[in-house]
Amino acid sequence: MTIRTLCLTSALALFAGAAQAEMNFNRIASFATPENMAEGEDRARVTSAEIIYASEDGNTLVYTDSPLGVIGRIDITDPRAPKPLGNIEMGGEPTSVAVAGDTAFVGVNTSESYTAPSGKLEMVNMQSGEIVGACDLGGQPDSVALSKDGSFVTVAIENERDEDAGDGRVPQMPAGYVAILDVVDGAAQCDSLVKADVTGLAEIAPEDPEPEFVDVNGAGEIVVTLQENNHIVVLNKLGEVLSHFSAGSTDLTEIDATDERGALIFTESQEGRLREPDSVQWLDDEHFAIANEGDMDGGSRSFTVFGKDGTEVYDSGNTFEHAVVQVGHYPDKRSDAKGAEPEGMEVATFDGTPYMILLSERGSVAGVYDMTDPAAPVLKQMLPSGIAPEGAVAIPQRNLLVTANEEDLIEDGGVRAHVMIYEYAEGAAMYPTLTSEGADELIGWGAISGMVAGDDGMVYAVNDSFYGFQPRIFTIDPSSKPARITKALDVTRAGRPAQKLDLEGITLDGEGGFWLASEGRTDRLIPHALYHVSAEGEIEEEIGLPAELLAQEQRFGFEGITMVGGTLWMAVQREWTGDPENHVKLVSYNPETKEWGAVLYAKAAPEKGWVGLSEITAHGDFVYVVERDNQIGAAAVTKKVYRIPLAEMVAAPLGGELPVVSKEEVRDLIPDLKGWGGYVVDKVEGLAIAEDGTAYVSTDNDGVDDSSGETFFWSFKLD
Repeated sequence: MTIRTLCLTSALALFAGAAQAEMNFNRIASFATPENMAEGEDRARVTSAEIIYASEDGNTLVYTDSPLGVIGRIDITDPRAPKPLGNIEMGGEPTSVAVAGDTAFVGVNTSESYTAPSGKLEMVNMQSGEIVGACDLGGQPDSVALSKDGSFVTVAIENERDEDAGDGRVPQMPAGYVAILDVVDGAAQCDSLVKADVTGLAEIAPEDPEPEFVDVNGAGEIVVTLQENNHIVVLNKLGEVLSHFSAGSTDLTEIDATDERGALIFTESQEGRLREPDSVQWLDDEHFAIANEGDMDGGSRSFTVFGKDGTEVYDSGNTFEHAVVQVGHYPDKRSDAKGAEPEGMEVATFDGTPYMILLSERGSVAGVYDMTDPAAPVLKQMLPSGIAPEGAVAIPQRNLLVTANEEDLIEDGGVRAHVMIYEYAEGAAMYPTLTSEGADELIGWGAISGMVAGDDGMVYAVNDSFYGFQPRIFTIDPSSKPARITKALDVTRAGRPAQKLDLEGITLDGEGGFWLASEGRTDRLIPHALYHVSAEGEIEEEIGLPAELLAQEQRFGFEGITMVGGTLWMAVQREWTGDPENHVKLVSYNPETKEWGAVLYAKAAPEKGWVGLSEITAHGDFVYVVERDNQIGAAAVTKKVYRIPLAEMVAAPLGGELPVVSKEEVRDLIPDLKGWGGYVVDKVEGLAIAEDGTAYVSTDNDGVDDSSGETFFWSFKLD
């Protein structure tokens, strides 16, 4: 919902006889919100980082944490090593924050119910953390903004609707309004409160405006979005309406509009989709941009630039969502709702050039736009963020950008809410590491699992069961930076996308086709199986597991497949019934003789959760495997590549005693994963080794479902 002021540049300086200097944002650090809890507090409680701002010197961050009812502060004097400054109780639910001088102005919701809304504006000393004052706002606050000169503060009083009442529709009284208060010597003057009336303006529920977001331009004019009302109002400091107009609608084409299909198909459309904007930011004193998240009926997946007189200057249509698709961040489970859901934004200027940062709440990614010409924005970068970015703040004097990400998955054993820090500096963009930009068609992708290096310099990869109605083989050109997906080949039966597959491994068949390994789940009627697939993607042969293996079946089956001298080898992820503790099978199958066999592999004992194998590939005199735990962030311990002498890969018959192979550590991948400045992701799933010994590694982003959506694809040279 929020953001505050960023300065960056995309201008490239070219000097005679010198190389072109490239300026980009790259993530340099992350901060988990539980770190701000005091010693002895229960860190298993849900936290959040929603709206964020910075002190005037840029050394301290302050963010709202609604679940805990606090604001948190972070010391970023060294932005690569953020330090906790602790939480401050707000006596209610903090919804937004803005800073002027040494004072943080915090909107706090104290409502007893939807029908009896209340709230206050707390004032907090940024240095000491002391609460120095408070003003009763008379309603439920949402967004807080300050004038450029610090002379007044304005608050969107939403008095939000109850989505479980009246079919979740407006009107639901009491009506919202815009609060405006003078600021003198760093303190809001409570007796100066103006309640700007914005009723009677919108075509949708004019009696019940729900102000969502406010921003103030250099002329002291306030722009406010009425999200559910699909309306925009411009006020002066006295609360008088200067202009108002509908946010309008958009005809969307080439989008995925069907929910939970398990396929990315961008051939659908939505006509007359209401914008229903969330955040709004002035680009200059004449133009502002809105993020069209949607809420009640709308959500056009876009951003729009308006003149303050209501003239529509630009609409991004489907282009922002397509950019989200290309970097693998498209949230398929939100397709029928609001897709990538652009929600928050930040506008700032560096060296005279205005930029906008647009946050995709559900895609967990941020687009960086050059807004030099408001009628022709140019997308410069896509930045990875944590899960569900809600707010952002730019710190121009320090060349820093910060995002606040609200989702905390502690209750599901997942990653915590995070604040992400980026530096704007000379150098190449580190993200994305994999993209489908530049392909002949729009290719949606995600949940990359198994990989194999081709003889043609390409890497081939499969997606897993998250896209159960669209199993695919992706062609990746690893020579490009970032690596590029150039083709997506459907895996088919009788010419139609095959179903009941959970593809976790791929290897070449030596004849132009592939062997695929599918991890079964009997409870979902997905068989453990091998599939021989033609160069056109058609399944030509299906191999079920023998009775000796099926008798030991567990959920976590084949993860990876490789070919050695005409024999296929598959790694079983975790122990099956009868396996020794912390040992898993490497299973062999000879397509010519139909013989099965196996050896045992000793994996690490988990410190927490479980440890298993997620890939296998042969190269030279060794077979390489990826061994990983299921832990994320600071809890991650095991993300490693090991190798096994090929001479030891002599399969014994199933049902009898199996030999245990030896292993040698090749590379610890955790330092690599930390290199992107975020938290360590859990699913290292792909490993492909080219003929020259270049090892390519990839991670699985879980289809952007309870995930940041980040996919890391990188390489290193084997010794």
